[in-house]
Amino acid sequence: MQASTEQLRWMYETMVEIREYEETMVKVYMEGKLPPAIQKGLAFDIGSGPVPGEMHLAAGQEPVAVGVCAHLRQDDTVVGAHRPHHFAIAKGVPLKPMTAEMFGKATGLGRGKGGHMHLFDPEHKFSCSGIVGASMPPACGAALAAKKRGTDAVAVAFFGEGATNQGAFHESMNLAALWRLPVIFVCEDNAYAISVEKSESTSVAWNSDRAAAYGMPGILVKDNDAVEVFKAAGQAVARARAGLGPTLIEVKTDRYLGHFQGDPETYRPKGETEALRKNDPIPHLAQQLRALGALDESQDAALRQAVHQRVQEAYDFARNSPYPEAEDALLHVFA
Repeated sequence: MQASTEQLRWMYETMVEIREYEETMVKVYMEGKLPPAIQKGLAFDIGSGPVPGEMHLAAGQEPVAVGVCAHLRQDDTVVGAHRPHHFAIAKGVPLKPMTAEMFGKATGLGRGKGGHMHLFDPEHKFSCSGIVGASMPPACGAALAAKKRGTDAVAVAFFGEGATNQGAFHESMNLAALWRLPVIFVCEDNAYAISVEKSESTSVAWNSDRAAAYGMPGILVKDNDAVEVFKAAGQAVARARAGLGPTLIEVKTDRYLGHFQGDPETYRPKGETEALRKNDPIPHLAQQLRALGALDESQDAALRQAVHQRVQEAYDFARNSPYPEAEDALLHVFA
């Protein structure tokens, strides 16, 4: 399956937007969290600043999000993990309410009550969770609902390679295969489950091989390349829409930042991140577009300026939005 020029341009612009968004968050998140802005004696205060709590960013993993979401429609469901922004942006979740949610503002997707690991947008059929492996059962549920309704909508579960050792992974794979659910399982293999290197936690070299045990195709994408992910996802989505059941895709991708912002990354070999960045997938896709005559320097500059403006407007909106009222804590809860 070959990507059209229009699809390639969308993937490139979306990858640029994801990277710009997350590089901005790197700076905004650290505001007020370091001395001398915090209590004496502390080195880092996770609860301070405009964006409190943990923050997990996906710079380097953009090809997984765009390569898959390029095939999805509005009625398809995406369920992400605790590192969710790239999937959310690629699925079309609007930047302003998403950013406001991370700032804990009343204009956020969850009225400021969920934060960055609990983004929920029913209009765009997107959700995520801070629980490792928790994306897979809800994706199966969405796929079952689509099948019961007689539609050809699909569901996608994104998760890291560490989640494949959770029971939810195996239970979901088995159920999806047994019931021929239109679900695509997408494993982002960035080599580290928090700080544990894959070879120290997983008995197989590639999780895509595990698909055979459940009677479904397993596809391995060894290059962190949006076009290669697009090809693999195209097969899986077409198969699901045709009623042929689930597929497991594993993408060998790269995580440029720590597991969380503030992570000292002492588990990484010296120079590893710098080496990974030499294969940055964004300029690689730009080169492919230039080779096709679909992108020149002026077009690239205009695209990047438009992305910068959208991202800046989202952060300005979040900063200037009101916080929820104290009594709002009693709304939208289960008892």
